[in-house]
Amino acid sequence: MALRFSILVLSLSLCLLSSYFGVISSQRDDHDSTIKTMVEFSGYQINEPHSLSSSLSVDTQSLQKQIDELSTFSDTPAPSVTRVLYSEKDVLARRYIKNLMGLSGLSIREDAVGNIFGKWVGSEAELAPVSTGSHIDAIPYSGKYDGVIGVLGAIEAINVLKRSGFKPKRSLEVIMFTSEEPTRFGISCLGSRLLAGSQELAELLKTAVDGQNVSFTDAAKFAGYADTEDLSSVFLQKGSYSAFVELHIEQGPILEEEEISIGVVTAIAAPASIKVDFEGNGGHAGAVLMPKRNDAGLAAAEFALAVEKHVLESGSIDTVGTVGILELHPGAINSIPSKSHVEIDTRDIDEKRRNLVIEKIRDSAITISKARGVSLSEFKIVNQDPPAISEDSITKSTESACQQLKFSYKKMISRAYHDSLFMARISPMGMIFIPCYKGYSHKPEEFAAPQDVANGVRVLALTLAKLSLS
Repeated sequence: MALRFSILVLSLSLCLLSSYFGVISSQRDDHDSTIKTMVEFSGYQINEPHSLSSSLSVDTQSLQKQIDELSTFSDTPAPSVTRVLYSEKDVLARRYIKNLMGLSGLSIREDAVGNIFGKWVGSEAELAPVSTGSHIDAIPYSGKYDGVIGVLGAIEAINVLKRSGFKPKRSLEVIMFTSEEPTRFGISCLGSRLLAGSQELAELLKTAVDGQNVSFTDAAKFAGYADTEDLSSVFLQKGSYSAFVELHIEQGPILEEEEISIGVVTAIAAPASIKVDFEGNGGHAGAVLMPKRNDAGLAAAEFALAVEKHVLESGSIDTVGTVGILELHPGAINSIPSKSHVEIDTRDIDEKRRNLVIEKIRDSAITISKARGVSLSEFKIVNQDPPAISEDSITKSTESACQQLKFSYKKMISRAYHDSLFMARISPMGMIFIPCYKGYSHKPEEFAAPQDVANGVRVLALTLAKLSLS
């Protein structure tokens, strides 16, 4: 009797459990059916950014391997990296990037100067895409993270979103910019300046030559870019992208020192470059007495200190100035310099304040030349770019991504310039910084920890997702 009763209870329990799970299954089927209907109606996968954060998995090992592999395309031995525009190593590195874009399923195109674009086509391809990217050229004896993180990291961000099941509404496009560094032709951000429509640069490149007297046109042909006669084909219209976001190492020590995961960039300080030449009489170091000298070298030395003085007197810590080049002629220990050449970089997020410093620097050059009896044979402002302010909607998307991913973050300005500075002329712009060791950059010791790189990629991926659905 007891056995029959136990069997009856067990049977009733199984029936109740079957009914319960049947209801749950029915509800799940109804939910799945609703999702399916929404997908069919909208044309893209329902996978909102707030539900993505837990599924954004970065292949950290593979990404680090790519960073290491790309660094081998260098004209100097490891750990340094030297990859100059249109060199043989640059050409090989470009091929490497295009291969990775292809493996990620991106449609690839190149323009006349070698800006490389890899697009993940969205469900509403007629809308302006969201873009991201950076550069891979490297100044002599630099490191392997500057710019590279923003290209390889962007490709991995696309892979992350694809693995998560996300489907973009706006297309997502990765850009590898040509020649962010001014190493070969003395022009920084060459590719992004042209994308932003610089007619002045397009004309300048028709006659530009490098230090070996190789023309820009011939160098481009060597790299496989033969159609450089009319560079207006590179220009993009304002509004070509709905947003541009660049991932980059900070190139400064703040994030590392404060143990903060992400920097949300609010503005980019704009550089101005100045070339100055003094000419004196020169003469024998022993025979010409001090009161009779017109020393172009001392004029340059006094001028360098004047640059520092005017920058410090600007009243803002955001004003910086650097005398990065000081050359003396004839350059012999027993000869008074007859010529001196000085090149200055000055930057600020406030354009008016920076330009006022430049005016004071010019006045000092004139005053010093007169006082020392030398001529000021050249004072040339090579470029005087305006600063760029990050778009509020992009910084808010990045902040939201950090909050969802539970990463600490800090709003900050970029004192180094980037391709973002020029992309801001044709698109709303934002930047994401990650920490780097001691703030080192442009030197072999440049380093970003794999986990910091992965954190940056996750923030970039989630930011891109949010902007794609906007």
